[in-house]
Amino acid sequence: MTRTEVRRHSLALESCLFAGRLFAKWRRHPGVPVQALLFPTVLLITYNLLVGKSMAMMTGTDNLDALVPMCAVAGGMFGAIGAAIAIPNERSGGLLTRFWTLPVHRASALTGRLLAEATRTLVGSAVVTAVGVALGLRFTGGWLAVVPYLLVPVFIAVAFATFVTALALRSEGTALFMWLGTSSIGLVFASPGLAPVEMFPGWLRPFVEHQPMASVIETMRGLSTGELTAAPALVTAGWVVAIMAVFLPLAVRGYRAAARGE
Repeated sequence: MTRTEVRRHSLALESCLFAGRLFAKWRRHPGVPVQALLFPTVLLITYNLLVGKSMAMMTGTDNLDALVPMCAVAGGMFGAIGAAIAIPNERSGGLLTRFWTLPVHRASALTGRLLAEATRTLVGSAVVTAVGVALGLRFTGGWLAVVPYLLVPVFIAVAFATFVTALALRSEGTALFMWLGTSSIGLVFASPGLAPVEMFPGWLRPFVEHQPMASVIETMRGLSTGELTAAPALVTAGWVVAIMAVFLPLAVRGYRAAARGE
């Protein structure tokens, strides 16, 4: 076959094919779906049943409009960590090198991974939101807000997956993922999704108010209540843009180096 006879597909199609590979892998080894779907759903149901009534008695609200966003974003984050655990093995086993030698766009393996993360997070957020609605969450600002409501965790998960992938491509063991998991748990349980900010100890409130999940939760809460303001949405967008601007080039360079065995 001559060079002119080799016809490449579009980057979008090749990204879908690489994303499909991950979906098939997750079906055979469902650790990632469990982390992305089961954990946040169980957390939402358990916390609401055990603490919701007490929270309503103390604050006048069950905090469900913040708890659901927290669980949706947490599912995306933990799913990204679970998916990235396989990257060091794929690098050491030569799989990334084989991808690099295929007649496909160089970026398709990485964009396929991010596409898979986005799709998984969208499905997970829809499941968590549906459970939240069953528990009492209402979109008082109108049901049209559901679409951007579900997309916010997707953007966050893609940015976080880019960050995790950039680190995983340079990782030599599991210590990194233990650190990432512990840090993510800390962000989840020290966020306005767990309880109103004023209920946290005074020394912890500045962190709870300004950590990355705070603006995300406030943005999603505003969408569900119809009281969205520009400030949290802009801060959320700023976090996504900043993370992607810093770590996407690092992920691209890390993938290139890993594929070349450097």
